[in-house]
Amino acid sequence: MDFSFSTIKNETNGGRVIILLLLFALALYEFVEMGFSVFAVVCMVPVLVIGIILIFRYKMLTFWLLCFTNYFIQWKDFPVQGIPTSLPNEMLELLLLMLAIIDVKELKLERTANLMLGTLVVWALFCTIQVLNDSCGLGIQIGAWYAGARMMAFQLLYALFVYTLYITTPKVLVKYLYVWGALSLFAAFWVWKQQHLGLTPMENAFLQGRGHSTHVINGGATIRLFSVFSDAANFGVNMAATGVAFLIFAITTKVKKHKIYFLIVGLACVWAMFPSGTRTATFCLGAGIFTYVILSKSFKIAIPVAIFGVFAYFILAFTTIGNGNASIRRMRSGFDKNDASANQRTINQAVMKKYLHDAPWGLGIGMGYENVPSNNKFRKLATIPPDSEYVFIWIHTGYVGIVVFVITTIIMFIGACWVVFFRIRNASLRGIGAGMCCAFVAIQLGGYANQVLMQFPNCLLFYGGLALVYALPYFEDEWSGYEADLLAEQTEKARLKLEKKKASRV
Repeated sequence: MDFSFSTIKNETNGGRVIILLLLFALALYEFVEMGFSVFAVVCMVPVLVIGIILIFRYKMLTFWLLCFTNYFIQWKDFPVQGIPTSLPNEMLELLLLMLAIIDVKELKLERTANLMLGTLVVWALFCTIQVLNDSCGLGIQIGAWYAGARMMAFQLLYALFVYTLYITTPKVLVKYLYVWGALSLFAAFWVWKQQHLGLTPMENAFLQGRGHSTHVINGGATIRLFSVFSDAANFGVNMAATGVAFLIFAITTKVKKHKIYFLIVGLACVWAMFPSGTRTATFCLGAGIFTYVILSKSFKIAIPVAIFGVFAYFILAFTTIGNGNASIRRMRSGFDKNDASANQRTINQAVMKKYLHDAPWGLGIGMGYENVPSNNKFRKLATIPPDSEYVFIWIHTGYVGIVVFVITTIIMFIGACWVVFFRIRNASLRGIGAGMCCAFVAIQLGGYANQVLMQFPNCLLFYGGLALVYALPYFEDEWSGYEADLLAEQTEKARLKLEKKKASRV
């Protein structure tokens, strides 16, 4: 018998099927509009079952979903609201690790056993010990500690494992760079859209609410735009770091179509950092480029880049060229030693330093204004805006914690540079490693000046990218063969095009 809607309608259980379909549609609507609820979770069990089947059959689909979710999770118009921001990322990362362990025959665990893993384990162990920190005299707060430790330490380990276990071939690596580039191009397009076509209702609500004091400046004459990110600082620093990486990819690749794509992404990101009005982004871009001058080991690259860098610094620091543009004026103020914003940060940090003399291990991970009572001696410290990821770590883990974090970060970075310098022979693959290292420098500088280092999408992109550098030597031979095939195809297309052109002249 043919199966059709009319058949269902005439069956005894047809009415029940229609009701279930309506309930399921309602559950989808409620999930999108209101987030998780008991009703929505129960009614969406069929989706969960289908999702599990797809996940086990197509593991890489889950990885690409993670890349997409990580990038858009803080977009003001992200369709799923009312859930913890880190939950989707963390669930997908743990799911990917579980799938990798289940498929043990394909598990390339040796690629994770490197210097970066060692430093991250040290940092994670230190953050785990922090659960015993009771500087505020409130007892051990396991819930608050875990919420903070997940973001401060554990997600770094997740990023390392996910990237090194799933980006294991040249094709996947190139596909990842294309996906990252496409997401960045969309972010650049969206800030252009905000600039020229206006904001969505949710974005405007952010500007009129908690983002008003930091994003609407100069009496409303300048609006710092943020694209699909949480705020303008996060967006600007990310664009600077991404721009550095893709410009380096473009310089070093031999494949023409890759070069064009990477160059477009790099230039778009450099342009997009200006509407953010994030002054630190300029320094992040410069730091990334300077790092590449060192990693390139080439005077042909070092000399023109150094000249361009000095010229750009001179223009911004000692001239008024471009002052008609509000974004350029905002960037130029970063070179002003008397800037009010920078001075306020210095004052805040002086206050923090006095309080932290009595708390060498910090307030404790997860301890903030929401759980430190008003009569507590550290209440003031808990309410001062850190304005920097490094200051945030200093506040919550003390002098001991910030020293451990800085040392482990420097060691993992030097280790990645060592891999680029001495272990990768292929020039284009070395360029990818160098681009990742330079982007890591840029985002670290951004984290020194703004609280963006552990924000989405930065942590996964740049810590995962640095972890990938350690894994590149494992498929260098395969990369050389893959690149040779692409170059041969490129040469053949050029030959056929030339022959066609000659034939048309006859």
